[in-house]
Amino acid sequence: MPIPNWTASDFLGAFIRLLPRGRIWATIADAQNTNQGLALGTLMPTYVRSAQAGADLLADAFPATTVELLPEWQATLGLPDPCAGSSPTLQQEQSQVVARLTGRGKNQSPAFYVEFAKNLGYDITITQFTPFRAGQGRAGTPVYSLPWTFAWQVNAPSITVTYFRAGHSASGEPLTTVGNTVLQCELTRLAPAHTIILFNFRSN
Repeated sequence: MPIPNWTASDFLGAFIRLLPRGRIWATIADAQNTNQGLALGTLMPTYVRSAQAGADLLADAFPATTVELLPEWQATLGLPDPCAGSSPTLQQEQSQVVARLTGRGKNQSPAFYVEFAKNLGYDITITQFTPFRAGQGRAGTPVYSLPWTFAWQVNAPSITVTYFRAGHSASGEPLTTVGNTVLQCELTRLAPAHTIILFNFRSN
């Protein structure tokens, strides 16, 4: 069943049908053109906005499409924060909500960080380092010392472009946004305290 999309005329017609009937009252067909109908018409945009907000609750029930309830989702997850900058786009805010909501209570495996970054809108890979051991490495293998056990590297494109999307972006936002700031900030926040996270932003 499609979501109802009522117009101001629909609401005005409903109001007019509720008016008293009698010889001194205009007929339903003519009532919209009377002073009373014109006065009632000034109230109808308020009812249209209210009905639209109610219909939008279906989309707002999901963090990936929320608009009206975005502040409530953010407050639950400790957002907004400096990661997205001072003027984040709607897509950035929604992506942060999804990433934090789905990233709770999971392990610290490379697959977890790849999935977390994907929810933020980034495609990454993870490189782990192993200390060099005689007899186990091949010629040309980097000689990593023991401290490298606690380092891991995030590999991502040097430029990640997020495009304006109808239904997912707000009016007045740029058609494209560029940068990896949100990725760096969020993964640095999630990195285990005993590790060192490195970022390798390669050319596309």
